[in-house]
Amino acid sequence: MARADGRANDEMRPVKITLGYQDYPEGSALIEIGNTRVICAVSVEERVPPFLKGQGSGWVTAEYAMLPRATHTRTQRSPDRQQGRSQEIQRLIGRSLRASVDMDSLGERTFAVDCDVLQADGGTRTASITGAYVALYVAIAKLRKQGIYKVMPVKCAVAATSVGVVDRVKLLDLCYDEDFRAGVDFNVVMTDKSEFVELQGTAEGKPFSKETIDTLIALADKGIKQLFTEQKKALDSLR
Repeated sequence: MARADGRANDEMRPVKITLGYQDYPEGSALIEIGNTRVICAVSVEERVPPFLKGQGSGWVTAEYAMLPRATHTRTQRSPDRQQGRSQEIQRLIGRSLRASVDMDSLGERTFAVDCDVLQADGGTRTASITGAYVALYVAIAKLRKQGIYKVMPVKCAVAATSVGVVDRVKLLDLCYDEDFRAGVDFNVVMTDKSEFVELQGTAEGKPFSKETIDTLIALADKGIKQLFTEQKKALDSLR
């Protein structure tokens, strides 16, 4: 199967991560994966949700949204009501980021992560996770530089990508057209310790086999290792 952008079936789109894309957040990054672009910004708040008060533990939470013209047609803004898809994605981002840090070492403060999609061409949730980890690391590193942390309360890196089956061909890092036509669609979130944070897999019609799962996970593992390299490359400027 010839892909629209000429990539091999097991090839990621070009990845670029730019630190400090916004001046005011404690941590920020612009992540570009192919034509998908997401701004990730982290704000530090000296408080925690009520269920954590007095426990000495911190919290990491996320919000996710698309700009009205991030897609081919304009999406209405809905400030008073979160769409179900956005709620699902931001919970996924939050769970993924919490897996990367030692919550007990954060202190009673909240790291609020905003992921805003500037342009969507498939893989916005996985790009958000990958970019948000970098922005979160920057924010935590800033607090360490201020003397708030003696050691970095980061346990591991976390990144994510999509894989799927399109016209019976197994592909890594689906663009929108491929995702739209996929008979099987997976989102895979992993740590740099080769542990899984989340697997989201769906058959759009015909059920899939264990062999398909194994092949798709192997494809995702290859792509995510490349993403870890890009994250490290971006963060090297902090050291």
